[in-house]
Amino acid sequence: MNPLLATLIPLADGFVRAPGTGPTTCEGKNDTICIGWALDNLDRWTTPTLEHLMLVVVSVAAGFVIAFGLALLSHRRRWLDPVFLGGTGVLYTVPSIALFLILLPITGFGNFTAIIALSLYNLQIIYRNIVAGFANVPESAKSAGRGMGMTQRQLLWKVEVPLSVPEIIAGLRIATVSTIAIATLAVFAGGGGLGAPIYDSLQQNAFKTGIFVPCVILFLMAVLLDMLLLLILRFLAPWRTPDSRAKMRRLAQRLPAAP
Repeated sequence: MNPLLATLIPLADGFVRAPGTGPTTCEGKNDTICIGWALDNLDRWTTPTLEHLMLVVVSVAAGFVIAFGLALLSHRRRWLDPVFLGGTGVLYTVPSIALFLILLPITGFGNFTAIIALSLYNLQIIYRNIVAGFANVPESAKSAGRGMGMTQRQLLWKVEVPLSVPEIIAGLRIATVSTIAIATLAVFAGGGGLGAPIYDSLQQNAFKTGIFVPCVILFLMAVLLDMLLLLILRFLAPWRTPDSRAKMRRLAQRLPAAP
């Protein structure tokens, strides 16, 4: 038989195998991806998926709160910007597994250690985007706010922060997707998540179905959370939608020309 066919036939057999035959004919085979076995055993990935989602949501939220606070400080005290940027950059260059292992003697084995490490990785991404958002606020918008008698605090929360929303959401999107990937390593800190079934499958001489299914779940999680953030952006910044921009252009065309 052709070597290529010999490789593809077991793989195709795993994909078309009917549900109900998986546990007895498929679980011990490492050369197939058994959709039937996966469908019969979906409950195996329910708890790891929820754990993974919790790690991602909590760490991104914590990273955002810290990064936003740092951005507010550096926005008024510009000399702090290179300090914060350099500090978060150093944290981001630390290898992920090494950071988990460094934290273990300090914070112990469990979710808390994993959340701390993942939050530290988020700081660089989110902080840079928040600072970029503040920097991209048009000076004319700030001048208009001052002309209306706004204080510095009112100008920040009513003008600068709302106009920075697109860049802030962009940073959250990048941080969320990267955290979904890095959180698979939380298993080495006792954080659970979808990294645990992947690691167990590797320990079982690379059982392909046990690796393939968590990877699909991770992909779907990344897509769904990214779409959710896009919906939040559409709600918080409706002027960024194509329809809104088109309406603004049509309105501008109807305005009389300046003398």
